[in-house]
Amino acid sequence: MARPVARKALWKRLLAPLAIVGALLLKFKAALFVIFKIKIFATAGSMLVSIGAYALIWPWQFAVGLVLLLFVHELGHVIEAKRQGIPISGVYFVPFMGAVMLSREASKDAAKGAWLGLAGPILGSAGAFLCWGIGIALGSDLFTALAFVGFILNLFNLIPVPPLDGGYATAVFHPTFWLFGMGGLVAMLVIWPNPILIIIVAFAGFGLWNQWKIRKDPAKQGYFEVSDRQRATIAVVYLGLAGLLALSASATHLERSIEGARSASAGLVDAGVVATDATARRSSSTHPSVDVRVTLPAIEPSGRSGQPSRPSDASRRRM
Repeated sequence: MARPVARKALWKRLLAPLAIVGALLLKFKAALFVIFKIKIFATAGSMLVSIGAYALIWPWQFAVGLVLLLFVHELGHVIEAKRQGIPISGVYFVPFMGAVMLSREASKDAAKGAWLGLAGPILGSAGAFLCWGIGIALGSDLFTALAFVGFILNLFNLIPVPPLDGGYATAVFHPTFWLFGMGGLVAMLVIWPNPILIIIVAFAGFGLWNQWKIRKDPAKQGYFEVSDRQRATIAVVYLGLAGLLALSASATHLERSIEGARSASAGLVDAGVVATDATARRSSSTHPSVDVRVTLPAIEPSGRSGQPSRPSDASRRRM
């Protein structure tokens, strides 16, 4: 009897977010297509698959919020590509890897490429700040958790190595920046080994090699000709955004003890939302999120209380 109930709860957890996001996409599909020329069905399909995958690990509300934050990030690239007159092929989501915007052309020079790379983290950070503001206004740990993850995701994307956004943003500087970025990724892989980081390091190695060859090609040196003023402006925006994201991630980070995590799981409801005490946020449990090890805040209670307590697996979940 317990197995059919558990299966029904699983289907409910998977279908609820898909239905909500599907309705939103259908409502706004015309605007997305006309304004940004996004292939809505391919984008929507990959979004729904990602939400379903994340909902297997986290509460569906968090899964929906995470995918929407990724979409806002990619929308920043789409807007800048449109501003530069670059046609795009579409925006696609890959579960546990994030999302990507594919374009049919490259930027005309390194400065334009830098702004195209920075546009995603800039708009993505704005989305994270919006979640933080909602979290403060409503006293919602769910939105605070989304803000924290949004800050971490955009900060990670600023690592200076292709194909991450930071690799294109730092193309206006000396290629040594790319070596530092690659070294940082390898160090993270050694400290926190996981399949996702292995894939990212592999892509970064290929991207670094390809960009290095382009950099050394005499026929393409004109691409890297950037004025000192452009270089200084990009440096200020890049370093300022990285510092702001680091401070914001620290401000939205809430730690929990193991005992606090167990106490939080006592209010687990069918939707997967976890209740927590105010005292459950003050210790040192770390949690790997996406590509770096972070700790997610507990999520707001939204259901019945008094359920039997069971150990939380929150500290073992991965994006």
